[in-house]
Amino acid sequence: MAKQTITVIKGDGIGPSIIDSALEILEAAGCDFDYEFVDAGLAALEKTGELLPQETIDTIARNKITLKGPLTTPVGEGFTSINVTLRKKFGLYANVRPVKSFAGTQARYDDIDIITVRENTQGMYSGLGQVVSEDGNEAEAMSKITREGAEKIVTFAYELAVREGRKKVTAVHKANILKSTS
Repeated sequence: MAKQTITVIKGDGIGPSIIDSALEILEAAGCDFDYEFVDAGLAALEKTGELLPQETIDTIARNKITLKGPLTTPVGEGFTSINVTLRKKFGLYANVRPVKSFAGTQARYDDIDIITVRENTQGMYSGLGQVVSEDGNEAEAMSKITREGAEKIVTFAYELAVREGRKKVTAVHKANILKSTS
């Protein structure tokens, strides 16, 4: 059986340090992966003139697994968030964030075991309709939700709960104020 190849994007800022540590952990854990390093963000912009080169997209598509550090999207007009672009390109609609307390660590609460699932490509995360006034004193953005997207994320959360042996799924919303999109 061939070794799994993982696409690695070191990222910007503290990204390379985070990724180097993650790679050390994978090695210490005995994971036998091959790695294919590509650029995105400021490193890619400096080398290629693009924030997200086609080679990077092709490598992610080919390897199917990516370890990515934080990426900077330059502030200002003409730049779309690299994270939003990747989410849309690869259908990464579910942001899954597990939180678990560990024995022997100090924390405000004990026995925490929660998995938060957030829609990652619709609503305010769509990046649609972002406008800033000329004087910079006002800004607005559009929140767009589709029935298909809402059903997809709810189904994902329910199926994750079943797979993980969970007994409860809680939907959090703000429909009292955001009546049409929550």
